[in-house]
Amino acid sequence: MPDPTLETRDIYSVSRLNAEARAVLEGSFPLLWIEGEISNLAVPRSGHLYFSLKDAHAQVRCALFRAKRQLLRHTPANGDQVLVRARISFYEPRGEFQLIIEHLEAAGAGSAQREFEALKQKLQAEGLFDATRKKPLPAFPLRLGVITSPSGAAIRDVLKVLRRRSPQLPVTIFPAQVQGKGAADELLKALDLALQRADCDVLLLTRGGGSAEDLAAFNDERLARAIAAADVPVVSAVGHEIDFTIADFVADRRAPTPSSAAELISADAGALSTRIQGHAQRLERVVRRRITIDGQLLARLRGRLQRAAPASRLRQYQQRLDSLDLRLARAMRQSLDKNRGMLRALTRHLHGRSPVQQLRSLQQRLARLPGRLDQAWTSGRQRRHEQLAAMVRQLNAVSPLATLHRGYSVLRRGDSGKVVTHAAEVEVGDALQALLADGTLELTVNAVCVDGDPDANL
Repeated sequence: MPDPTLETRDIYSVSRLNAEARAVLEGSFPLLWIEGEISNLAVPRSGHLYFSLKDAHAQVRCALFRAKRQLLRHTPANGDQVLVRARISFYEPRGEFQLIIEHLEAAGAGSAQREFEALKQKLQAEGLFDATRKKPLPAFPLRLGVITSPSGAAIRDVLKVLRRRSPQLPVTIFPAQVQGKGAADELLKALDLALQRADCDVLLLTRGGGSAEDLAAFNDERLARAIAAADVPVVSAVGHEIDFTIADFVADRRAPTPSSAAELISADAGALSTRIQGHAQRLERVVRRRITIDGQLLARLRGRLQRAAPASRLRQYQQRLDSLDLRLARAMRQSLDKNRGMLRALTRHLHGRSPVQQLRSLQQRLARLPGRLDQAWTSGRQRRHEQLAAMVRQLNAVSPLATLHRGYSVLRRGDSGKVVTHAAEVEVGDALQALLADGTLELTVNAVCVDGDPDANL
């Protein structure tokens, strides 16, 4: 009979188990520094490295892939004591615990590197690497101080660049040992001397390339603090471009090589000359190329001229040249005449717009204005007089006085002066006033006769 608990069991496959084991391992450990001896080294054609890292009691499989291997300064071998930085991993197909190597170095160099990293973190935490505290370099330094070995290749490279870019820049060399026992003390003394003299407005701390041990003097904490406390800008150019020292981080500027440091510090007095020379060279190349092309064209034309009756062609070209010369002269004369005509027109136009000419014209207009004003006044007065006479005639035509002259009269009541227009408005005995053309008549009504009423009282 089947077991009923089988339906509730969570059964893992091997693949699932290895996948979850890998997830647990890779998620539980950060990058680790591990020291051990290389054994069982294998180098397949892929370029990856596979080996075991062991000590006296245990070993672990390691994989160093090609991209990281290309960054190594030396090729590891069986028996090498190395320090690796790796992350924990699990190779699922074989169920093997392994390390994925991110960095590998000799074990002796590892302790020096750890000291380097510890000092770097310490000074960085104190703010000695902050960009805000770094001093800008002078655009045109007056004197350069170089702290280096006077017999090294670095000073020769620096002076060579300065002779080329700024031969007028004076250089003071503060000699110091740059590697070996006591090198850090000498570098510190040379820096103190340069700061005490205070005649340089920028200092260069430099040396050529070398191993990590050769550059160790530039990782001295006292030297780093002296550079940070300097009251003039300090440029560090130690080793090659891939080399970094504590002095590089604390200096005001870091240059990858001594030559690049000299270019960084010096003002390029010959830049303009170099640009002019470059333009001149390019122009010369263009002219040479043009001369070559035109020479080739001339050679071809000469050949064609020799093959096609040169004397006849020459006469034709001479005639054509004469014709073109005549056309050119005619065109120039026409253009000259046209320009002269335009000049005369512009001169007249300008003369017409001259302030003196305009003032004279305005004065003439002003002189004519009184006569025109009198004429306009007389003409206007005559026109108004004629208009007034016409209006008088029109008014007289409709005036009541004109009607009176034709024998009519206007009756008004004697008591109120009201005009009487109907016979019914008066009664017998009323006093009336008759207005005639040359006077008035005082009347008394004796009878009233209304039209259409034959029985009215007369």
